[in-house]
Amino acid sequence: MSRSLAALGALFFLSGAAALVYQVLWVRELGLLFGSTAEAAAMTVAIFFAGLGLGGWLFGRVCARVARPLRTFGLLEIGVGLTALGHFLVADAYFALYPALHAAVGGSPALITAAKALVAATILLPTSVLMGGTLPLMGQHVVRAPGSLGRLGAALYALNTAGGAAGALAAGFLLPELLGFSGAYLLAVATDVGVGLAAMALAHGVAPLAPAKPAPAAAYAPPRLWAVAFVSGVATLGVEVIWTRLFSQVLQNSVYTYALVLTTFLAALALGASLANRLARLRAPEVVLAGLLLASAAAVAVTPHLFHHLTDGLSYLGGRRDFGGYVLEVARVAALGMLIPGAVLGSVLPFLLRLMQDAGAGPGETLGRLVAVNTAGAILGALLGGFVILPTLGAWRGLWALAALYLLLIPLLRLPVPRAATALPAAAAAAALAAFPPTLESIRLRPGERLVELREGAAAHVAVVARDAARVIRVNNFYTLGGSGSLIPERNQTMIPLLLHPDPQEVFFLGMGTGITAGAALFDEPARVTVCELSPEVIALADAHFRPYVNGLFDDPRVTIHAEDGRQCLARSRAAYDLIIADLFTPWRAGVANVYTVEHYRLAARRLKPGGAYVQWIPLYQVSRRELDVIAATMAAVFPEVTLWRGDLNAERSILALVGRMDPAPLDPDMLARRWRAITGDDAPDAVLTGGALMFYAGNAASGVFDGAPLNTDDRPLIAHLAPRTHRAVITGRARWVTGLERDALLAALLDALPPETDPHLAAVPPDALAMVEAGRAYVAWRGARARRSPDAPDLWRAFATLAPPALRRPTSPAGAVDGQVVVFGDAGG
Repeated sequence: MSRSLAALGALFFLSGAAALVYQVLWVRELGLLFGSTAEAAAMTVAIFFAGLGLGGWLFGRVCARVARPLRTFGLLEIGVGLTALGHFLVADAYFALYPALHAAVGGSPALITAAKALVAATILLPTSVLMGGTLPLMGQHVVRAPGSLGRLGAALYALNTAGGAAGALAAGFLLPELLGFSGAYLLAVATDVGVGLAAMALAHGVAPLAPAKPAPAAAYAPPRLWAVAFVSGVATLGVEVIWTRLFSQVLQNSVYTYALVLTTFLAALALGASLANRLARLRAPEVVLAGLLLASAAAVAVTPHLFHHLTDGLSYLGGRRDFGGYVLEVARVAALGMLIPGAVLGSVLPFLLRLMQDAGAGPGETLGRLVAVNTAGAILGALLGGFVILPTLGAWRGLWALAALYLLLIPLLRLPVPRAATALPAAAAAAALAAFPPTLESIRLRPGERLVELREGAAAHVAVVARDAARVIRVNNFYTLGGSGSLIPERNQTMIPLLLHPDPQEVFFLGMGTGITAGAALFDEPARVTVCELSPEVIALADAHFRPYVNGLFDDPRVTIHAEDGRQCLARSRAAYDLIIADLFTPWRAGVANVYTVEHYRLAARRLKPGGAYVQWIPLYQVSRRELDVIAATMAAVFPEVTLWRGDLNAERSILALVGRMDPAPLDPDMLARRWRAITGDDAPDAVLTGGALMFYAGNAASGVFDGAPLNTDDRPLIAHLAPRTHRAVITGRARWVTGLERDALLAALLDALPPETDPHLAAVPPDALAMVEAGRAYVAWRGARARRSPDAPDLWRAFATLAPPALRRPTSPAGAVDGQVVVFGDAGG
């Protein structure tokens, strides 16, 4: 018997692991379909949970009449695997039909959301409903002895949830890298089918159960216990949403750290179920439940101060640790901050089985109903946490409000004291939590900074931070989106691409940040500017605090700003653009790799007009050569021509544009001068303006410098896994960003492999102007050498002076020309 139970436990563990692999992959894959927004993620989780609850309810009602519940469990597991395969067909069909669907409903947000929900339900519900039936059926098979539901039901819940934790960890750290997302998904399918077949084999030696009728209404647990199940679901998932947000303030927010946080939370729930299994042996179960609710309230209430202490006041975790050490440090803080509090919260639901085991309903029906009620609360809690509590109360106040919710459940219980003896203290404590929230800062400011405004939105904390007269937008404590102090380089991200097109009438921006970059398009005369920014809070704060710097972006009737995932904007659009400009993105952040994939570049290429260009800006100070090579090779696999342009002439830290075109053509030097003059009003001679523009030319991907690098795809998003590791390797000195000497070596390699005089993109440029390409490289190298106090600085200056005689030097960038900025070149390298 013990061997049989061990085998069943292993199968149920694997079932839970496969379920979480599905969930993690579904959230990611549906993010590609619907956009990487908080709303899309919430919809995916809500529909998945709804399926689990519905399955628990439906199969719980019928499992008492099932003679061989283990065999039926096996059939359900096989059904889970087979229905999960429908994801591939439905997802591909939706993506192909999305532009027509969007046009058919007139772009109505409500109708589009409904259509997305229908597609998500088509993908998720068949599988998740069958998943929801597995716990009641397994419980019906295992729980035979009267009075054992509390212990065995909690044990099953613990095993399944522990499997879920293992699945979440594998889906974050291991499977996509080894197998790709499709391979990982198929492995989960094979696991479910294997679990089903094994369960059916084990069922052959088990005698059938005598069918029973569904329990009458009087046999169910009293309403107060169902209320506890529902409200605890609300509170637990609300707490998880806020805990996840808090960790996003102190982590690199990569696929790895998200997986660690989710794994820790699931491990806490499994530990809580194990605790409930032990507590089920105690007498006076309602007293024990009251103690658990009180402990849950205390655990949640102490979280703000505990988290603040563990992170040293919201400091960035990891210090100088390498990737392995960083993962261990994140796991340590997650365990200390979530594992014990989460275990207390996670014990409430399975312990309810102890109070329900004597009500008269069968074990499967009780499990199914309990899961359904709790899951309904969990759906509401997740939605309230992200879209109501965080935006209105904030993280700290929100946690205390949820702690108060646990306290208000205690008076519902039948305890050996008058109800007033619990109701009055509970109400008073709850009121105190609401009235006196923690006085902790929600963002860590650096010396000399002051907070202008903070918004805790559904997807992120977004703040405007000032230092002296300069302002920046900062997301989740550490990620700066730009600011007024970098006005010139941010404008150059638009103005350099504007030079490269003869008449850009339709311009699309993927990402907005402060709005400075997109606003620079209005220095030209476009017919339409479309901006897609993922965060509505970023748009609101840019509008409120950056109007003096954005050139009328928020008032110009030619501009349309969408609070939407940029890739989705392109996917649903039927418009075509002369320029698509992708902003600077932090490569290691989860979801960012999606804008560097073959599939994304193909989508963008389909949205370009003839002669149009896709411009991918890369922060060289956040990538190593490995990531840069992957991105460049991926673009080159889609666009027949990819040229590289510097966004600045900085000494050390630069940005680089990869400019992709579907219809290659030699660069027109006269166009460069004409466009510079049209945008800036500069009246310098053509040769000066052309030379000034060519100083920013960095090379051509046709040089072969990036050949052989692997491609980044939706199925194998290499950047999502490489960039976080590189980030930590740079911190420990084991890798280098493409800055300083690394950048200079890259620029030299590009021009050495394909010199300007043989570069097909520069075939129409006269020789004197061609020299300005080498002059630009020499000037940047000189600035770096001078900053490093290198003895090579004088030689580099002389090389620059030889290549760029004073009559051809352009002492500024296009954005600097608009701003009246003049950069005086030194003499003799001084």
